[in-house]
Amino acid sequence: MPSYEAILSATASLTASVILLRTIANDFIPESIKDRLFLHLHKISSSLSSQLTVVIEESDGLTANQVFHAANVYLGEKLSSSTPRIKVNKPQKEKRLQVTTDKNQEMVDVFEGVKLKWVLLSTSRNHVLKKNNKNGVLKEEIRYFELSFHKKNREMVLGSYLPYLLQKAKEIKEKNKTLKLHTVDYNGTDYWGSINLDHPASFDTMAMDPAVKTALIEDLDRFSRRREFYRRVGKAWKRGFLLYGPPGTGKSSLVAAMANYLKFDVYDLDLKEIQCNSDLRRLLIGTGNGSIIVIEDIDTSLDSAEDDKVTLSGLLNFIDGLWSSCGDERIIVFTTNHKDRLDPVLLRPGRMDMHLHMSYCTFSGFKTLASNYLRIQDHQLFDEIKGWLDKVQATPAEVAGELIKCEDPDVALRGLIKWFHNRANTEMQDGSLNI
Repeated sequence: MPSYEAILSATASLTASVILLRTIANDFIPESIKDRLFLHLHKISSSLSSQLTVVIEESDGLTANQVFHAANVYLGEKLSSSTPRIKVNKPQKEKRLQVTTDKNQEMVDVFEGVKLKWVLLSTSRNHVLKKNNKNGVLKEEIRYFELSFHKKNREMVLGSYLPYLLQKAKEIKEKNKTLKLHTVDYNGTDYWGSINLDHPASFDTMAMDPAVKTALIEDLDRFSRRREFYRRVGKAWKRGFLLYGPPGTGKSSLVAAMANYLKFDVYDLDLKEIQCNSDLRRLLIGTGNGSIIVIEDIDTSLDSAEDDKVTLSGLLNFIDGLWSSCGDERIIVFTTNHKDRLDPVLLRPGRMDMHLHMSYCTFSGFKTLASNYLRIQDHQLFDEIKGWLDKVQATPAEVAGELIKCEDPDVALRGLIKWFHNRANTEMQDGSLNI
């Protein structure tokens, strides 16, 4: 019987041969033969060791394997300058290059002191296609990762490492995500078309009541961390918001600020563009998880609907019926200029959970705008402007429209005061000035 040293020497020799053959293959052997040779040598090397190999296929039938795609993202961030081959891709609507590992490139990761070896492999499968009484062959590439490690670490890898990988991949995707604004497009995928959402609004730049802003941020934070809570109580993981107030008070900008804060795509659901209730259901299914669905001017969207258009009952099924559970972590935002015109059935909790009044510009809102546009925190004219805001109703959009006219704080603020004078004179003539 061979000694332990002899077995160890033979294994080392075989491993060295595998590395040598792999080098020769990279330089001289055609790609089609190289993949099969590498796969064969890889299996021989693995079978002679104390390693356990976990196979992670790209998909299970028509269902994508979340672990495979998470590994692709995670390993792409782990690539070093010494990696001999990488893959680079840039989707048309994305800003960043997507870098991933190429086939047959071994990568080593270390987790809790344990060495883990990854390699992306592929094989092919032929499908016989029949068309016009003629047979054709369609070759399908099947990609999969092999994750190898010492057998004693099996429970740690399955119980800790892979969940860690899934979480890290999620964080990487959120960090690199390009937000999208989706609009109804019957020629698009799932009736949606999209462009990049480059709106710069944030909660720091929103000229709204500080208490309302704080309450909204706390509500969003609570919602985003309560996946298991919603499952436990048997409710769809969604939340409805009603933004109401006069035009120009920042309702659309607030939606953009929410999207940027949560890293959620926005789906602009224009009910007037939808032909029937069944199309509404298809649009709902086509929205992604972690998204904000916006229905603007809800008080007028249903008024002009014809018999075959979207109905109130169809909309209610969309909001909180069975179809509302087709996805996770969704926020539905309704906007209106006239809350009193809404049907009371829309206003109850579960449909519109939080009502946010977008008011005329307050002094605290003005100070936010002055900081945004003029980069000042205080000025000798602030007290006079505060007095005007107490008497004259002005939307944040109107105040911003005056401040943007000049970068000089003195000139801009005096221009705003002049605007207040003119507005006051107009309101005195029609008797609406509040003195």
